[in-house]
Amino acid sequence: MIEQKIDVMVHSLPLNLKKEVLDYVEFLLNKYPGQKKAAPEKKFKFDWEGGLSDIKDEMTSVELQHKAMDWR
Repeated sequence: MIEQKIDVMVHSLPLNLKKEVLDYVEFLLNKYPGQKKAAPEKKFKFDWEGGLSDIKDEMTSVELQHKAMDWR
């Protein structure tokens, strides 16, 4: 949304002021080199859901947690 607003505002400027905007943006990028555009949030995938359903009659979730601790 903010990018669209900036785009509209810059588009309405005359060429000489667009060059100043470009200079200022380059100045900011050099001043704050570590600042990057935030990565889009990754959503959780639940493709593993039900992956252990074949052992649900053999052990409970608590027993499975204890077994996982033994594996570490």
